[in-house]
Amino acid sequence: MTQHPSHHPAQAPSPGPAAGEEGALRLLAVDAEDLDVLAAHLQDAIVRVGDMAFVPAACRFALVGSRFDWQALEEGCKAERARMGLHFEFVTRVARTGFDQSASETVLNVLHIAFEETDAPAGVVTIHFSGGGALRLEVECLEAHMRDLGERWAAAATPAHPVEDAKE
Repeated sequence: MTQHPSHHPAQAPSPGPAAGEEGALRLLAVDAEDLDVLAAHLQDAIVRVGDMAFVPAACRFALVGSRFDWQALEEGCKAERARMGLHFEFVTRVARTGFDQSASETVLNVLHIAFEETDAPAGVVTIHFSGGGALRLEVECLEAHMRDLGERWAAAATPAHPVEDAKE
């Protein structure tokens, strides 16, 4: 896999906790409330288009990316990114908008992940990216797994989002 410069700064990554070790984040989402927690940990994650895949025979959608560790920053630690994997089970259909699926080197920034129930327990998971891109996953039921893959490194910058004035 070719590494994009925004994935790894010039300095060497720290080994960090390996998947399954203490300190490595592992999350499971089986309802919208769980997914909100998972989504908060993935806000500002960086994902290459080429690092996402739908496997219809397994009814699985998976991606690998670099999440910004908001929790560590809130706890007074340095700003870091961590390699992570995310997959959704029971996926029956995937649609995309706002980016070219064949542009495998394109880097997307995760803004939010949401679940909307359609015919319980089925529904639609939408992964929103900056710039208006989105993935729409139709699922028989919600089951998402996210885990750190061990590699961590100092973040080049802390993500910031402009706040627009609310008009009443």
